[in-house]
Amino acid sequence: MPETASTTRAPDALLPSLTPLLHTWLPRQRWFAGKGRRVTGFTLDAATELLPLDGTGPGLLHLLVRVEQPGRPAGTPADCYQLLLGVRTQLPPRLGPALIGRIRQGPLAGRAVYEGLRDPRLAGLLYERLRTPGLTGPLRFHTTTALPPVLAPRVLDAEQSNSSLVYGDSFILKIFRRVSPGANPDLELPLALAGAGCTRVPAPVAWFETGAATLGVLQPYLRDSRDGWRLALDALADGREFSDEAHALGRATAEVHLALATALPTQRLHRAQTERLAAAMDQRLAAAAQAVPALMPYVPGLRAVLAAAGDAAGAGRLQRVHGDLHLGQTLRGADGGWAVIDFEGEPAKPLDERRSPQPPVRDIAGMLRSFDYAARTHRPWNAGWAARCRDAYCTGYAEVSGTDPRAAPALLRAYEADKAIYEVVYEARHRPDWLPVPMAAVERLAGPE
Repeated sequence: MPETASTTRAPDALLPSLTPLLHTWLPRQRWFAGKGRRVTGFTLDAATELLPLDGTGPGLLHLLVRVEQPGRPAGTPADCYQLLLGVRTQLPPRLGPALIGRIRQGPLAGRAVYEGLRDPRLAGLLYERLRTPGLTGPLRFHTTTALPPVLAPRVLDAEQSNSSLVYGDSFILKIFRRVSPGANPDLELPLALAGAGCTRVPAPVAWFETGAATLGVLQPYLRDSRDGWRLALDALADGREFSDEAHALGRATAEVHLALATALPTQRLHRAQTERLAAAMDQRLAAAAQAVPALMPYVPGLRAVLAAAGDAAGAGRLQRVHGDLHLGQTLRGADGGWAVIDFEGEPAKPLDERRSPQPPVRDIAGMLRSFDYAARTHRPWNAGWAARCRDAYCTGYAEVSGTDPRAAPALLRAYEADKAIYEVVYEARHRPDWLPVPMAAVERLAGPE
C-alpha cells in the first residue's frame, strides 16, 4: 500500500464532531436496524484511518459506533455499526449524492464527510488492503489466495442489511453493517463448506475482522448467474413450469446440508428439543398476534400445529443450516447449476441464535414458502405451479440426502407456519399490500390437514 494507515489520533474529539451528521444520516440507511426508535446517543468502539486524513487528498475513516436507543432489553449492549467514511476538503460533483455533511467542529472541522464506499478510489484502497494480510490498528486482514491487482469497484444497491462492492466482475465484498462479537456465519459456513469440498457455495478468498467480530468477506462474484427469485417470476410471467429448476435446487440444498453435517458437529433431535423449538415458536406466535390482530382468529389452529411439532420424536438431527433460505439466496449459472449464497441467517436475530444448530427442515420450509410467494405474485394466483415446485424440490432433496422432508410432516408444517407468522409481521410493518400472501398461508396451515 502506498499510504500508511493508522489508528486515528483523536477519537474522543472525533465522535462529538460527527454526532450531528450521524443523527440525521444513520437512521435513513436501509441497513439501520433501529428504525422507528429515537437515537439518544453514540459511543465509539474503534476508529481507524485506513487512508490518513492529512493533506488535500481524500481520507478513509473506519468506525465502529454503538447507537443508543430506548427500548433495549436490560443487560444487552447497544447495536454496533460499521461505517466507512470518506473525508475531503472539496467534494467532487460526482460524489455529491454520497455526501453526509460538513463537520463544523473538532479535528476535521470544515471538511466534507461522505459514504466512502461510493468513492472508487477509497473502495479500491479497501480491496488493496484485503490483498495484504496483516494488522491495521484493531483491524486484521486475511487472505486464502493471491489476489490480482485492484479492479474497478462498483456498489450493489439491492441489499437491505449489508453493503456490497463488486470488483471488476471478479469478486464481491460483503460488508456487515451491524456487527456482533463472534464469527459471522457468512464467513464461518462457506469456509467450512470449502473445507468439505462443497462447490455449491463460493469460497471466501479474503476477509477482515476486529477482535472476534467479522467485518467483511470477499468471495468470487458469479457474474453470469441469475437469482432464483427472478427466474421464478420470469417463468410465471411466461406461463412456464419451474419444477425442473426446483428439483435441481432441492438436490443442491441437500448437498449443502450434507456438507455442513460433515464439516461441523451434529446431534440427534430428541423429544425435549422439539418441545423447546415448539415453545419458542409459540412465543413468537403470541407476540405476532399482538402486533397484527388479523392473526387472532387463526391462533388456536396455529397453536395446534406448533404443539404437534413438539410431540415429534426421532425427527432427524440438529446441525448448522443456512438459516434464511429462499429463492433470492440462490443463483443459477449459465450451465444450469445452482449456488447458495448469503449464509448470514436472519440479521435481526442475535448472532448466537443464528449460529445454533437447527433442524435442516427449517431451510426447506423457507424455500417452500418462497415458491408460494412467487406464485402469489402472478394474477390469477397459480396455486398448482407452487404445489408442483414444492413437490419437485422435496423430491430432489430426498434423492441426495436419503431423507424426504415430507416424511416428518409435523415438523415441516410447524416451520412453515413459523415462517408465515414472521412474514405476516414483516409485511404488516413494511409492505401492507403484500399481507394477503402470508395470510393465505396462515389460513391454509391453521386449518385441517
